[in-house]
Order: sequence, then C-alpha cells, then structure tokens
Amino acid sequence: MRIPLTKYGWPQVVVFPAVVFAAMSVCLATGIAFLPGWAIALIEALLTVILIWILMFFRDPNRRCPSDKKLLLAPADGRVTDIEIVKEEGFIGSDALRIGIFMSIFNAHINRAPCNVKVEKITYKPGRHKNAANPHSGRVNESNDLYLVRTDSPEDKLIVRQISGAIARRIVCEASKGQELTGGEKFGMVKFGSRAELYVPVPTAASPDRAITENFKCLVKTGDKVKAGLTPLVKYEFSHEDTKSQR
Repeated sequence: MRIPLTKYGWPQVVVFPAVVFAAMSVCLATGIAFLPGWAIALIEALLTVILIWILMFFRDPNRRCPSDKKLLLAPADGRVTDIEIVKEEGFIGSDALRIGIFMSIFNAHINRAPCNVKVEKITYKPGRHKNAANPHSGRVNESNDLYLVRTDSPEDKLIVRQISGAIARRIVCEASKGQELTGGEKFGMVKFGSRAELYVPVPTAASPDRAITENFKCLVKTGDKVKAGLTPLVKYEFSHEDTKSQR
C-alpha cells in the first residue's frame, strides 16, 4: 500500500531515507567482519525504525473535511496547549481568542485552512527556536503569519500562525496573497516538531476557560488532541440571518 507523502517534504523525504539506506548497507557490509550477529541485527532494526519514522513524519493523510460554514477547523494535528484571550491590535484590531496547538515529532505536520478564507497578507518573522509546547514561543520563535478573512458570514478576520520549535528549522507555506482557500485545504507545514495558533476576534468579553460569547463557542479545552481539517475548534452560534441583521 502506497504511503501518501507530502510534496512539502522534498528534498528531505528523498535525502534522509537515502542516508539511512546507505548506513544500513555499510553496517551490513562491514559489520560482518567486526560485530556479532546480534549487534548487526540491533543496528539494522534501529535504522529501520528511523526510516519508518521519517516516512511517517511526512505522511499526508487523505481527509474529508467538514463543510459546515459555522465551524473553524484545527489548522494542525497535535495537542491543545493553551486557550486564552489576547490583545491583537495589528490585523484583527481587537481582543482575540488564541488557541495554541503543539505538533510533536509523531504528528502529521500538514497545515490546513480553518474555513473558507481569502489570504489578505503573509508575514514571515525570523526568531528563536524555543520549545514549541511553551505558549511564549509564539512571540519569540521563527514564525509565519497568514492574515485571513472569512469568505462566508461573518466575514471575520482570522490569523493562523506557523511557529518553528526547538527541532523544527523549516516553515513551508505555499499560500499567496489574494488566494482563496477552502476549509481544510492544505497550504504548508512546519518540519520536525512545531506549533500552530489560531486567532479569532472576540466581539464581547469572554473568559478563556469557557470562551463563550454571544457569537461563538470554543469547542475544545487544554489537553485535547486535534486533527487538521477535521476537528472543529470554534463554532459560530448565530444564524446567517442574524449576521445580516447586525450589518
């Protein structure tokens, strides 16, 4: 069965397995003269595990993403590490609910759009490489911000932030300014352990533990495991008619 691998993994998806195969061949060819059979078998087994992990890291699972326009989907696989309300004066221009997701080295690392959106701009920021499980890493680490506007009602401004971690050193983003993405559509990845954050404008005062307002409800809590393009993080509570009456 073919393992679906992401195009975002090139050239690592070719170079790294090639290096592992070369190491396995050298170990087998030279180890016979210097090592006992059990040692050769152990080394070969360890290299095989490394090879499988490399291929699994760059896996690109096929997913049928929910089409409910009231949902904001997870932009990454991983574990929710923090949910809080922060000031976001730059693009959103108000308080925002921030949901942070830590992607371990065992998660699929494909990033996906949270809903139907148009890309207003993309801003890359060089930075440090702190542990991406720490919520503070989003402010100091290398990151890439996608400033998005929903193409469905309500036409909220959203931010998806790709953040590199202690191991990750490569942010991939194929989205471009003016591009429209559908909910769950792939746009990039961060290689080898990283973090993603979703920012949603908060129209009224809310507490991060409940994160419930008159307009939307947060559907996850800290510690929850989520999957990109599948797990809903936020659900808008009002109807399309309510949205039109507010304009």
